[in-house]
Amino acid sequence: MSNRGNLIILSAPSGSGKTSLAERVVRNLGNIRFSVSHTTRDRREGERHGHEYFFVSVPEFKEMLAGSEFLEWAEVYGNFYGTSRQFVESQLEAGCDVLLDVDIQGAFRVSEQMPEAILVFVLPPSYRELEERLRGRGLDNEEVIRTRLKIARDEIKSYKKYDYVIINRDLAQSVLELKAVILASRCKVKSQIREAEPIVSTFLEKQI
Repeated sequence: MSNRGNLIILSAPSGSGKTSLAERVVRNLGNIRFSVSHTTRDRREGERHGHEYFFVSVPEFKEMLAGSEFLEWAEVYGNFYGTSRQFVESQLEAGCDVLLDVDIQGAFRVSEQMPEAILVFVLPPSYRELEERLRGRGLDNEEVIRTRLKIARDEIKSYKKYDYVIINRDLAQSVLELKAVILASRCKVKSQIREAEPIVSTFLEKQI
């Protein structure tokens, strides 16, 4: 009897700190993998293929799309992003938890296919704080920042549709909260059957 891993879907407005949050949790918690997306956007300085993303060409992405290789995909700011169905399924079947970082539309598309998925929304402390974070990281021009903030105003309206919400005021505290969600999911009955059944069977044996 094997236990299937849990799929944890993490969503947040750009700049909320969800990537740093996910990286710390994966680094500090065993038996969990971060789902690395495929993207057609240019690689930023310091990024590595297969680490932050799998960087592919537009024709390569469209070929994968035609082959139904993505659980979800989206076009964001002129670039394509997609989640590998094979990677996620193989890890879950092996009993490993998977942490998936996708936008709201992607989260809902995946949860439609995998209703057992656990949805976690990360909120920034405020609109002003989010704006300061976006400007402070120095990755985008003014037009892109304004677009990200506009999208954020719409995205946060959906947080009530998620199972959990983490307000990322302090990264260390947010890491503890996300780890708590993941650890709690591992204590669900379906996740404990392999360990529990042998224990239960000892109570059903004929006692001498």
